[in-house]
Amino acid sequence: MSERRAQSHTAHALPKRRRCALLDVARSTAYDRPDPFGEEDLALMRRIDEVHLKWPFYGSRRIRDELQALGHNVNRKRVRRLMRHMGLQAPYPRRRTSQPGKGHKIYPDLLRDLVIERSNQVWAADICYIPMAKGFMYLVAIMDWHSRRVLSWRLSNTLDTDFCVDALQEAVRRFGTPEIVNTDQGAQFTSEVFTGVLKDHGIQISMDGKGRWVDNVFVERLWRSVKYEDVYLRAYETPAELRAGLTRYFDFYNSRRRHSALDRYTPDAVYFHQAAGDLAV
Repeated sequence: MSERRAQSHTAHALPKRRRCALLDVARSTAYDRPDPFGEEDLALMRRIDEVHLKWPFYGSRRIRDELQALGHNVNRKRVRRLMRHMGLQAPYPRRRTSQPGKGHKIYPDLLRDLVIERSNQVWAADICYIPMAKGFMYLVAIMDWHSRRVLSWRLSNTLDTDFCVDALQEAVRRFGTPEIVNTDQGAQFTSEVFTGVLKDHGIQISMDGKGRWVDNVFVERLWRSVKYEDVYLRAYETPAELRAGLTRYFDFYNSRRRHSALDRYTPDAVYFHQAAGDLAV
């Protein structure tokens, strides 16, 4: 088996890094494999995701109670384990609102009392769990706060850093540099690789502070829209189908979907200064 695997690696003229770039996937996706989950675990994770979207302030205890009310014989330990794999946690105030990597620097929250009144003033980055018919993926998105426009996104089957950096680099390459990028304190965003890209471009780094879950509320609303308006309806079978479906959805979201908070304009209209009026956040 190891000989066949070695032969498969040497059979390609292009190095793996180049192949991943051409396929627009994170390099870690070609190496790492997610922990195996049975059909029962995947069904529970889908239910957990739905409960979390409805009541994001629910912790593992309340989610366990909801699952038991739905007829699932599950204990808190199992719910907590699955939530950890999904990257979910309740956004209530605590000593540490997320889990930065060991030795990673935490940056101050720059959004307190800040009036956001123009495009490219503040971007937000966040990761969410995406269920499929058989399996799951992780989705990262870079969003402009003022216009709610999704500037770039990437999929990965692991909670690594590479796909977050790829999404950030694409957004900067296509739309220039914002004044501030805001994230949570997760290990992907506190890593030196991710923060290094921001520093290299002179972008100020902001991270949600204690009890400041509201700083990422717009991205949380995006996740709700993505799942209820597309992912849950489609039940994608493969990562390729999911990627194609999200490509269509984000094009619709940016160019066609009107937002009440934007005076019924689309994100594209606001981002590209086609909308009139004061839309300061």
